[in-house]
Amino acid sequence: MDLLIFITLILIGFFAGRAAEKRHYRSIIRREKELADIPIFSARFPPPRTDAPDSKLVGGSVVVSVDYFKRFVAGLRMIIGGRIHSYESLLDRARREAILRMKQQAKEIGADSVFNVRLETSSISKGYRNSIGSVEVYAYGTALISGAVKRV
Repeated sequence: MDLLIFITLILIGFFAGRAAEKRHYRSIIRREKELADIPIFSARFPPPRTDAPDSKLVGGSVVVSVDYFKRFVAGLRMIIGGRIHSYESLLDRARREAILRMKQQAKEIGADSVFNVRLETSSISKGYRNSIGSVEVYAYGTALISGAVKRV
């Protein structure tokens, strides 16, 4: 009976997690296209400009949890070693989502670009036996606001 419950949970985790991940990736791709007009730069200083734009700190944060199936597969992978693909897709989605939220905030204040972009990643909860439960990614940078109209 315990084995049946375990297998059921694994299958539910696999299908539900896969569906949620696909839905999230579709959302990310759609919003990346919408916000493509706001370039981001990791350079410490902004590109040379003829005007003197205003600037403001913008950021975006996201917390993504690991589904049961990915946690199970990662546990198996830790036994034999190697790359943990299930966690790589989790971090990819989290990074892209945090950047999109930062760009959305920049758009709301009328910025035309963001420079000095940085990403911070941390595990904010531990699961069973200190396995990763969820991760937070925070993207931040300096938004450049051109023009006479400032939005707050």
